[in-house]
Amino acid sequence: MSRIDPTRGLGPVLTLEQAVDHDTRRERGGPVAVCATLGLHYNSYQKKLSISYPDHLLSVRDFERWLELVEGAETLRTIARIKGGVFYRPRPVPATADALQALAEVLSREGRFVGSLHAGLADGRWDEREVLQLERHGNEVIEAVLSIMAGAREALEVEHG
Repeated sequence: MSRIDPTRGLGPVLTLEQAVDHDTRRERGGPVAVCATLGLHYNSYQKKLSISYPDHLLSVRDFERWLELVEGAETLRTIARIKGGVFYRPRPVPATADALQALAEVLSREGRFVGSLHAGLADGRWDEREVLQLERHGNEVIEAVLSIMAGAREALEVEHG
């Protein structure tokens, strides 16, 4: 039975090794480019990045360097899932009056959704669909709030050089 990861659009859960392998292959130029950028010999290092060689593992130092270089979206989702959290990389949006109004509309819409769940819980139990919907809607709210916060921080940093 495959577990479901609600942060990946209902796809299968990846192990950390699978996520690193996946993210390395998705990086522009793949494992060859990643190894070259890290200044490491491809033949030995690629074995640490691939799930095809289970006895060869990345050191913590190598993993940190890899994570600084690679987008690592699947790896970050996997780490967050393992720790029971969520990882967001907010895309800054200008923290304008219009953006704040849009956020208020998101909060209102999502609040109505959460309020509507009470009918589905008449039996006093959560089913998987209800939980996944709640998580998806909650993640939308969190992402909207964090994006405006990031935009405000970005504007402050630009203003204060």
